[in-house]
Amino acid sequence: MSEFIDFFLHAEKHLEWFITNYNIWIYALLFAIIFCETGLIVTPFLPGDSLLFAVGALAGKGLIDWRIIAPLLLVAAILGDGVNYAIGKWLGPKVFHYESSRFFNKAHLMKAHAFYEKYGGRAIILARFVPIVRTFAPFVAGVGSMNYSKFAFYNVTGAILWIGIFLGGGYYFGGLEIVQKNMKLVILGIIVVSVLPIAWEFFKAWLDKRRENAA
Repeated sequence: MSEFIDFFLHAEKHLEWFITNYNIWIYALLFAIIFCETGLIVTPFLPGDSLLFAVGALAGKGLIDWRIIAPLLLVAAILGDGVNYAIGKWLGPKVFHYESSRFFNKAHLMKAHAFYEKYGGRAIILARFVPIVRTFAPFVAGVGSMNYSKFAFYNVTGAILWIGIFLGGGYYFGGLEIVQKNMKLVILGIIVVSVLPIAWEFFKAWLDKRRENAA
């Protein structure tokens, strides 16, 4: 667990080590992480936002080819959501009756379902910026049988925004001296900001429950 947290907070250093030892295989690794984080409901714990920022910073240093990694990760994000949607459509509504297990967290599914119910199709775009919900939203869209052409539009739009903002942010700001000296804090800040929407929803749910009990 400590190693996993360390990877989150020092993603840039770990990726530099991987580049030094495995060179071109870094592209395959990054593709796999982004694809799995968006495409498989059993891997919502994989890094997303912070990883993209770190990759952008490395691209800014010239350690990763920007012309390759940007379209590669865009394809990974689009394919990931597409596969997730297909799995959700195949499994159907019966998935909500599954019990939580080591590889499946029903609470995460219900949270994504509530998010989807609240924002409709826009949830596919907004979920790109919300950890865990990002992994489950396309799955829920598939379960709910959202029209595929509509889903594809939201999928591609969300992927372009997500990859562009975080990868571009790392590319243009990751090389700044103040960012380099405080990369750990920057990554931690990205993680905190990403989790804020979920925290806010939990807080609102807690307030609503208190009001109901008071009434």
